[in-house]
Amino acid sequence: MESNVVRVPLAGVQIAYRDSGAAAVSHPLSEVPVLLVHGMGGDGHTWDRFATALIRSGRRVIVPDLRGHGRSARTPTYPFDEFGADLLRLCERLELTTVDLVGHSLGGYACSWLAIERPDLVRRLVLEEQPLPLRSGTEQLTLTRRLPSLPELWHATTSLLRHPRVVLAYDRSMTAPALEQLRTPHLRWWEGLVNITAPTLMLRGGPGGLVDPEKLEIFRTRVPDCRVQTFTCGHSIHRDRYREFAAVVLPFLGQ
Repeated sequence: MESNVVRVPLAGVQIAYRDSGAAAVSHPLSEVPVLLVHGMGGDGHTWDRFATALIRSGRRVIVPDLRGHGRSARTPTYPFDEFGADLLRLCERLELTTVDLVGHSLGGYACSWLAIERPDLVRRLVLEEQPLPLRSGTEQLTLTRRLPSLPELWHATTSLLRHPRVVLAYDRSMTAPALEQLRTPHLRWWEGLVNITAPTLMLRGGPGGLVDPEKLEIFRTRVPDCRVQTFTCGHSIHRDRYREFAAVVLPFLGQ
């Protein structure tokens, strides 16, 4: 995705994003931008391949860097809800009235928060390997159950070599608070899922993923229009199984 980085102040925080602008190819949904939102520790470049495919199909693509990542500013604290609020502020700044959202991991949480708070704004919602928060204090936090495979390690290494700045830009001070938030029940988020009106696609990895299957079933039943697609790889499906990812997500966004 070739476009200039723009930085805008949103509630006092400089948020960076790239915007492909109006599509050169005619598409029935050319007026509905797609926001691609990366996960923790990454930046918007993780979406370059998929963004290019969307642009070639005739879609406008907007790729932000979350606060504390990439070219966006660092902040003293990192409440999960603020990542979603930043997305909403960016949509309002760009005067967007309808969007499709695709979010990976932490980016998935930000997208689901936006879909809960502003269901009228979201046309399609894709959540890739979003770790689901606890519902009560008696649950156990379930994370990865196996080491990355050799292909997954290779993809991660080559991504790092292409974009070494990602590691330097990431604010590591958010890591411990993020884990603590995952261990803290978030009943308001769970109760808000019924507000989501957009058709929703949850992408779940295999044994190396971060989505707890029991909470995933609760999520599926609470979101009014939701289907789940399972892959055999780990946490980063769009990176490690790109063709399979695109084969599922592109038609979903094109409906």
